[in-house]
Amino acid sequence: MDNLFSHAEASTPEDNEAGAELDPVIWTVVVPGPVAQTFAGFTDHTHLWWPMESNSVFGAGSYVEFEDILILETADDGRTAVWGTIDDWQPPLSFHASWHPGTTALWSTELRVAFRAVAEGTEVRLVQDGWEGAEDPSATRMAAAGSWPVVLDRFVRFMGGQAA
Repeated sequence: MDNLFSHAEASTPEDNEAGAELDPVIWTVVVPGPVAQTFAGFTDHTHLWWPMESNSVFGAGSYVEFEDILILETADDGRTAVWGTIDDWQPPLSFHASWHPGTTALWSTELRVAFRAVAEGTEVRLVQDGWEGAEDPSATRMAAAGSWPVVLDRFVRFMGGQAA
């Protein structure tokens, strides 16, 4: 018996095409300053540099922060949106979170951000993957590939680095 459920049809490559694996989105930037300072800039001061006008649920005037195990956006009227849940927190070296801004945790991808010392300061390496967890994997990946350069460029400038 090929399949535990004998009434199930055998899958073919065509059946799995829609779920074909999408490559992770990987961005690396270097900012001046030590690792601990860079980690704190990224996680403790997100509200000062994140481009809320273009990359948020509620738009300009809202506030994003790392609060306990959540990455949370709060609108000026008090509404909140959870962007992700942190499941591995290793300050000042890395964190890993589910990532679902604008959707529910049911449709989350994975986000890992790692910080390491380099001659010029700190390298920040961001990897987003787990696209199969998104409601529309291809569209979510395309949006991430377009958004992260804007977000990370803003962070580099906030930390005193040169824009790309």
